[in-house]
Amino acid sequence: MSEAQGSRARDRGARGFSAFAARRGGRARGQSFWAAQWTEAVEDVWPEEGPLKKGRSFARTGRIGPITVSPGRVAAEVYGGEETCTARLTLTVLDDDEWDLLWEKTADRPAETEALLAGDLPEDLLEAVEDARVRMLPGYGDLDADCDCDALDHPCPHATALAYQLSWLLDTDPWLLLLIRGRTAEEAVEELTAVLLLRALTGAGGQDEPEGPGETGTPPAATATTPHPGAYAAQRAAYARPATPLPALPPLPRPHAAPEEPPTGIEADPLDRLAADAALRARELLAYAHGSGTAPPGPLDAWQDTVRLAATHPDPRAVQRLREGCGRPAEDLDRAAAAWRTGGRAALQVLEHPWTPPAQQTARARTALATAWEAEELPPITVDGNRWTLTGRGLQLRLGQDGRWYPYRRRGTRWWPAGPPSADPAETLADLTGPAAGDELLRDGTAGPGAGTAD
Repeated sequence: MSEAQGSRARDRGARGFSAFAARRGGRARGQSFWAAQWTEAVEDVWPEEGPLKKGRSFARTGRIGPITVSPGRVAAEVYGGEETCTARLTLTVLDDDEWDLLWEKTADRPAETEALLAGDLPEDLLEAVEDARVRMLPGYGDLDADCDCDALDHPCPHATALAYQLSWLLDTDPWLLLLIRGRTAEEAVEELTAVLLLRALTGAGGQDEPEGPGETGTPPAATATTPHPGAYAAQRAAYARPATPLPALPPLPRPHAAPEEPPTGIEADPLDRLAADAALRARELLAYAHGSGTAPPGPLDAWQDTVRLAATHPDPRAVQRLREGCGRPAEDLDRAAAAWRTGGRAALQVLEHPWTPPAQQTARARTALATAWEAEELPPITVDGNRWTLTGRGLQLRLGQDGRWYPYRRRGTRWWPAGPPSADPAETLADLTGPAAGDELLRDGTAGPGAGTAD
């Protein structure tokens, strides 16, 4: 597979996994069948015990960042004090012919086929892999490690630690073995199903025909791979039928007369806003289900609901009434509503509640910003918890607990939301410092270097 094809394959099937917390003691190898097979194969390829022992120890430290698994590659950032490096494991991606042969051999095994179609990765699949003479587990000349650290060992402790942490992932999702070789679970099931359908259409059973009745006690005619002479009779008869014209379309129904008042008794505009609010609430719950946030989002309190209404209500008279009755300065509500429009409740949380991110998350952000600014010097930045301020420029990035970076611009003595968030701090900073952002800042005229820094 060419480098360009490999890059497209990784982009198509890449999956990300959260970093593992530090583990004190315990086994460094995964416990499941496929995890044990993986670690045994890795230790056969890299038999020197010294690097493996260092890798097992480092895997438990919690200093390996989120892991990305993609066709042909497993990668993660590794944090060691102020230094950050990237460790990668690379394996050969199977080509289409090898996958076709594997599914043909798998289809010869009813039990394994049934398990795969049911969403399980059976242990006996290794026999089909051996029959197809393809590699599922790493082998000599197939597994390689790369890391931009200065360690003398090859593989270095970072790469071997990543290999052991992959076995932890295999404990919960053994299908990652197929992904590394080039197929997602959905693609694997789809291709196996296609082989089974083709066999059903052609009448081929896929098993080798026995040499005679004495081999299995079954007549050869019962196990032959060639279809019975009458196997296609029904298909031929169906295709021989003359085409029947479709019936005429029924007439369109008459439109109903508009009612004099809404059937529900609720005007359309409030319904639109209620639907939008329900959609936002559903998105927050879905984000929590996918691992964002530490607790399910609860109902909005009075202030949050006031901000939501001020941010979404189309009638300026209603917004003015909210300013007068919210019990806070009008500017507080305007600023909170501006935040809400960029990201809902999460953006309001970023505006009003500073917090201190983990050191690993801060180190990853520094690395991302430094990498993005290779062509020019990164502007001086002052870090205070989750707030990264560009010194003397009236610009700020704020990291939310949802993992996104929110841009802020100083107006007078206060910081105001300046646009939608991004998961990449470099992208957010580029939007803030780009030409369009600079023109807008000059037109606004409220973020001069001499302005105050009050929140």
